[in-house]
Amino acid sequence: MHLILAGATGLVGTHVLRLALADARVTTVTALARKPLPPHPKLLAPGVDFDALPQDAAWWRADAVICALGTTMKVAGSQAAFRRVDFDYPLAVARLAHAAGTPAYVLNSATGANAASRFFYNRVKGELEAALATLGFASLTHVRPGLIGGERATVRAGEAALAFVLTALAPVLPARWRINPARRIAQALLEAAIAARPGVQVIASAQLS
Repeated sequence: MHLILAGATGLVGTHVLRLALADARVTTVTALARKPLPPHPKLLAPGVDFDALPQDAAWWRADAVICALGTTMKVAGSQAAFRRVDFDYPLAVARLAHAAGTPAYVLNSATGANAASRFFYNRVKGELEAALATLGFASLTHVRPGLIGGERATVRAGEAALAFVLTALAPVLPARWRINPARRIAQALLEAAIAARPGVQVIASAQLS
């Protein structure tokens, strides 16, 4: 299969890329990223500007898209900048892929995604899920992790503190509140893309522990 991966250099995206390149079921990975990626026989890595994505590239026609794009309010610096990365970019990728005939889209979303949420982060995630549902993909999967576990390039102090508490309490916590390892999330994203089950699917955090 030919897989498009958007967000190949982030914590989860890095794991998706590694798993996809090692998976015999995947023949080609088109990884959309601004940063250069190490060469691999199965990898096509066109450097892209997500503010000006190419409209007619042949690689938009694939078997599935996995979107692992995302940032934080601290990194983005404003609500508008956050929304651009977590809503505008994933939706732009989806529209171009769908227009080219790609039938399946898998989104790394978040627990609490809800277009009616009072919380900005959850509301943006929910609005994106709702917008994707209007495009008409034959298969659409929302993977909704909670706190993502793994080593990031930059330390997020608040997440590190919460991770410490959740790790200590893991034996007594319900599955939906436990840390979701980045590699486990990546596996769920990849398997959903390969399976491409018809309709809209949701994979909750309790399935990712």
